[in-house]
Amino acid sequence: MTTVAHTLVIGATGTTGSRLVSRLAARGHRVSAASRRATAVGGARPVRFDWYDSTTYADALRGADRVYLVPPLGSAEPGTTVLPFLEQARAAGVRRAVLLSSSAVPAGGPATGEIHFALPGLFDEWAVLRPSWFMQNFTGNHLHAQSIREDGMFWTATGEGRVAFVDADDIAEVAAHALTDDPAPNTDLLITGPEALSHGEIATTLTAVTGRPVTHRHFTHEQLHDRLAESMPAAFATFLVGLDRAIADGAEDRTTDTVQRITGRPPRTFRAHAELVTGPPLPDRLSSTDPA
Repeated sequence: MTTVAHTLVIGATGTTGSRLVSRLAARGHRVSAASRRATAVGGARPVRFDWYDSTTYADALRGADRVYLVPPLGSAEPGTTVLPFLEQARAAGVRRAVLLSSSAVPAGGPATGEIHFALPGLFDEWAVLRPSWFMQNFTGNHLHAQSIREDGMFWTATGEGRVAFVDADDIAEVAAHALTDDPAPNTDLLITGPEALSHGEIATTLTAVTGRPVTHRHFTHEQLHDRLAESMPAAFATFLVGLDRAIADGAEDRTTDTVQRITGRPPRTFRAHAELVTGPPLPDRLSSTDPA
């Protein structure tokens, strides 16, 4: 990897952002860690950043020539906020942008798909990370993990559909390469774990590793929408239900060699992840990092 002048990491206290900041700082890169509270992360320069307060943009961008983008959470149309920021970033001297998107969203698709489509026209150096679902969804700060801790169960409308869940550490390592390698990827990177698993198999693995029964409860799409709409905008709940429907139809039953090819090492298995973050009783040992 070559040394970069200055990387702005948006979502620096989140699941991927915090891991990315630590990696970049440990390798001697200058990093600004952006979050709503300007929280210190991994020795990086903390800066206040709020997607919905454009007065925070200029200071966060000061000196940066690369940016890691975690779009605003819970927005069904993040492009309306992110694209004006990217115009300002380009004018401020940013020349490489790496977007965190999703394996479920192609260029030009909904939500982050609009930003993905626009990125090559804004920057000569870019990458779009399209990871599968995070392993940390079952062990971190997520509805699934919370339900597992409290009730020993979690619920989806995915049926027997399979997902190649990926560890956030592997995503952060790919992100570090995408930000610092020359030449820039200038493409999207589909990031998965090494095996596709059903949510029932996830529950079985957690039960085996922790010694505590964990079950997967099957919801209908309507039941899932009603449950999600209790804690988020209805439009975003509808979007998430569509993702579960796609999983049930087999859209995420695939693996890629991206982690191995980009980082030089294989991605972590879900069992290895579960063994790493659990030990004594599950509720006491599951991590609670902020979402990306």
